[in-house]
Amino acid sequence: MPRIYSPQNLQTGQEVALDAAAARHVQVLRMQPGGALTLFNGQGGEFAAQVIHMGRSEVRVQVGAHDSVERELPCAVHIALGVPANDRMEWLVEKATELGVASIQPLMVERSVLRIAGERADKKVAHWQAIAVAACEQSGRNRVPTVQPVQSLAQWLVLTHTQKIPEPAGAKTATAHYVLSLHPQARSLSHFQELSGGTHSLRLLSGPEGGLSAAEEQLAQDAGFAPLGLGPRILRSETAPLSVLSLVALWPPL
Repeated sequence: MPRIYSPQNLQTGQEVALDAAAARHVQVLRMQPGGALTLFNGQGGEFAAQVIHMGRSEVRVQVGAHDSVERELPCAVHIALGVPANDRMEWLVEKATELGVASIQPLMVERSVLRIAGERADKKVAHWQAIAVAACEQSGRNRVPTVQPVQSLAQWLVLTHTQKIPEPAGAKTATAHYVLSLHPQARSLSHFQELSGGTHSLRLLSGPEGGLSAAEEQLAQDAGFAPLGLGPRILRSETAPLSVLSLVALWPPL
């Protein structure tokens, strides 16, 4: 059954006209009146729905029962990374969303190959956000991760001190912060469960092709990010943060 994201207020029993993007999705699928689909609006859970009208510019549906099912990670993971070049960022956004990332922060750093700012950066972020929506539709997630506006590393590190991640009452520890590092003294993944277990959320900082510079890594450590190593192999910029996210997503103890 098709799953479609429609960021509008949805209530059981109402008849609604889908927003333009959702309507196009239904039209591309060549659905007809009477066709069943699942709608979610990112506010939690999902709704059964049925197409009742197919027009050239309007698609109307009848909203059915709400299912409060959630498929989020017990530990929210927020990834910040130096934007990789070409289509690697698109791949990362898609796979990170499938694995359950809570948000993605694109960063401009010293060794960034892709340099974007202004209107071009805004268009890239909108494109990456659309990829996240499509990945939620495919993977069954009912919460869409936010792709944040592009920032410099220095700006973002300042904001991490002023914008705390909301944590529920009774959370065992504050948010854990890690910078992925090739430094020989970086903490190893073999201790990751001990280091991260019980946290409500994680912030992971990762570099672009070529990694963060020594000065940038030191800046991150000065801001409270502990260095975390990923073993003896050097992973690509889009693979490194996904490896940690996969560990959180697929390792039951976390």
